[in-house]
Amino acid sequence: MLDKNLEEQLTACQNSGDWASLARTYYGLGVAAMEEGDLYKSVLWLNRADTIFSASDDTYDAVGEELIDDCSDRLAALEDTPLLYNQVVNWIADCASGDMPQIRLRIWALLSLARLVQLGKRLSILPGCAALGELGWAVDFVFHSLQEPPSQQDFERMVNLCDRLVDELEDNPNFYGSGSQIEVPGGKPFQLFDLNGMLVLLDINAFLHSQLALILSLLQEDSEEPGMEIDIIACALLLDYYSRTCEDPEEAPQVKAELKRLEEDYSFICEALSWEKIGQRLKQYKELDILAPAGQAPRTCM
Repeated sequence: MLDKNLEEQLTACQNSGDWASLARTYYGLGVAAMEEGDLYKSVLWLNRADTIFSASDDTYDAVGEELIDDCSDRLAALEDTPLLYNQVVNWIADCASGDMPQIRLRIWALLSLARLVQLGKRLSILPGCAALGELGWAVDFVFHSLQEPPSQQDFERMVNLCDRLVDELEDNPNFYGSGSQIEVPGGKPFQLFDLNGMLVLLDINAFLHSQLALILSLLQEDSEEPGMEIDIIACALLLDYYSRTCEDPEEAPQVKAELKRLEEDYSFICEALSWEKIGQRLKQYKELDILAPAGQAPRTCM
């Protein structure tokens, strides 16, 4: 955990809008964690530094090439380590390879998106986050559009949602400035930055865009089905949150529960599927509070 002085330093940078100093502080934390062998926190802090100094030319120039290059080299090295950040993505890629029909991969991805619905509702009260409150509608849109073409109105609404999901926060200090967090009953506050930097939002956006591309290809009777990004399948792990708030994120009950859901969902999509069963599973997941202690009854947001 961060000591009080470092927490105060981060808060001071956030409150003052000194983004270059905030990036340097996160970088320093990442280097220290790496040297101490705490690789989860090293990934966490270095990624945060990278997100901040990449957000604007002024911050980039103020931080300087030497720090930026070293941060990039360290992150590249961490991609080869046996962390869940890497292992889960590699496992999903292995599962998705071979003869797996793309419709089954889309359903697997949709199940993961459904588990982010309640968190999205709670985050939607923060500046620039209103679009996250529409993830429940987005899940329904994808589910129904896999069965029949959507209306023009719904198609245009999805195009607008895709734009808003990223545009309202990308390179926006609201993402990492003060006040960008929500309370978690029984746990540490959840920060917007805990969406694995911008990666969760970008992965959601890529998945929804791929669904729009699929709809257009079917309407135009294209012979080649457009591909889709599979990174969204791991998004509900929220490893940044548990790396920040736990000594060992691999031991967090919520992480273990999500890993189990990923495995169960994979088994589910490999079986004989029906839209009724898929709809039932989506409904259950849309009501799930993935931040709640494992075994606690779902807490929905009204």
